[in-house]
This record gives sequence, structure tokens and C-alpha cells, in this order.
Amino acid sequence: MPTYRPRALLPDGQPGPWSDPVTIAYTQRDVLLYAVGIGCSDLRHVYEQHPQFAVFPTFAIRWGAAGLQIDTDAIPPSPGPLMLDAERHLEQLAPLPTEGAVQVRARLLSVHPRPRGAAFAEVEAEVIDASGQVCVRMVSGSFRRGVAALGDIEPFEGAGTARSAKLTMPDRAPDLDLSVHIPANQAHIYRLSGDYNPLHIAPEAAAFGGFAQPILHGLCTYGHCGQLLLGALCGGDAARFGALGLRFSSPVYPGDTLRLVGWHDGPGRLVFEGRVGDKTVVSNASFRYV
Repeated sequence: MPTYRPRALLPDGQPGPWSDPVTIAYTQRDVLLYAVGIGCSDLRHVYEQHPQFAVFPTFAIRWGAAGLQIDTDAIPPSPGPLMLDAERHLEQLAPLPTEGAVQVRARLLSVHPRPRGAAFAEVEAEVIDASGQVCVRMVSGSFRRGVAALGDIEPFEGAGTARSAKLTMPDRAPDLDLSVHIPANQAHIYRLSGDYNPLHIAPEAAAFGGFAQPILHGLCTYGHCGQLLLGALCGGDAARFGALGLRFSSPVYPGDTLRLVGWHDGPGRLVFEGRVGDKTVVSNASFRYV
């Protein structure tokens, strides 16, 4: 097995270099399919002839590491069923065009070992439209839980400064309480937006990844949080979306009911948790809006 050398890539705790931009093209159909895949029913995001038709603000979350090329001895490689989304943060700076092409560039922020033979890596990305405007800025954190099997990553020295910060929820009754049922076929729909990791559809892949059954995509859970909060706090107006950040604490399964409980934390900011029954599945979460 290789000796990982993130310190060679991230000297003095600084981010790595930006990748060359890559072009990503998409159509109205891609925009519609993504919105349906996160459970959205607002016609402004699922009907292309609506007078206020707009890209749902979290659409770009799937491009979190687009264009990034890193030696496999710098970050532990991890097969699809063993790699999990850990944290995601997306900030909308300007709306994306409803179809066309954008440029995406990315850079490595940090790589650190985690218990039980795993690694945690963070990547930052920017999405730039044809005019040169940065529309979206994202940070993606992933758990790499094995090179060939669960927990087989050898110890290594980490590098870079993690952007993750712990949030504490208020000790009082929540100001917001929202729930949504996750349909049994939600992962089947969401994967058509381009995330074909078999962990989310094939029982044998889920078992290889350490789960009793296929789990919902973390980014699908992320999208459900986004559309619930946008509807409740912004009247569904995509232009009012500021930023959404959260940690995936435990998997959500198709058929579950996802409940969000949140607390206002100053003007235009909510901190929240996601729960399924008594289990916290989304933590360290905040939503900023205007």
C-alpha cells in the first residue's frame, strides 16, 4: 500500500492550487430531473414554462470536485461503496443559468486521518458562468473508509486546515419543525442526475459498504433539507437562498421520514438538525437566507 503524502501537496497548512477549469454543460431536463430527485414539487423548479422558472440553488452540489486531479498516493483512493459524503457547504452568489455551460475549478483544502482506518478530505470548488461571475462556492468533505476493504487505510500524517466548525444547538424548544417522507424510489430517481454509486441501489454494494440495505444519497438528503428550508423560510424563492451547510451524521434510508428542527440564530440565519425517529442524521447544520 502507498504512503500518503498530503503534506507535500498542502505545505504550511495552505490550500492546494486551483485546478484548471473544466466545462460542464447541462440542459433544462437536467435541472428538472435534479429538482424532482430531491423531492421538490414547486413549479418554479419542476416546470420549465413557469414564468419564474429557476435552477434549484443546490443543483451544483454534485460538481464539488470537478476538475481536481490528485495523485492517488496523496489521498487514499476509496471505492464507491466505501466513500461517504461527510459534510457539504454551498453558497449561492448568483443564480445559475437555466441551461447552458459553466466552468468549475477545484482545490484540495485538507486531508486528515480518522479512526478505524479512514481518511477525511475537504475540497473547495467554484462554479463560474459565461460572463466570469462566480455563481456558487462549495466545500465538500468526504470520508474515505478503505482502499479495498473497510478500515484498511494505513496511518498517515494529515495536512491542511479543515473548514469544518462545530455548531451547538440551543437548549430550548425549536422555532421551526418540518417533516418530509422520503419515497421508496427516491434514490432511484436521484441517481439519474449522475451519481451512480451502487451503494444507493444495489444490496450487495450496500453490504460491502457496511450497510444492511442501500442508503439514500447524502446529497439527496442535502437537497431535501434545502427545499424544505427554502419553502418554509423564503416562500420557495430561489433568489433568497444564501448558504446551506451540514454534516451527515447517520444515513437516511428510502422510506424514512426526515424531520428538521431549527432555531433562529440572528437575522437570516437558522441552525438546525435533521432526525429520523430518535436518531440524528444531519448535524452541525445552518441555513442562511435573505
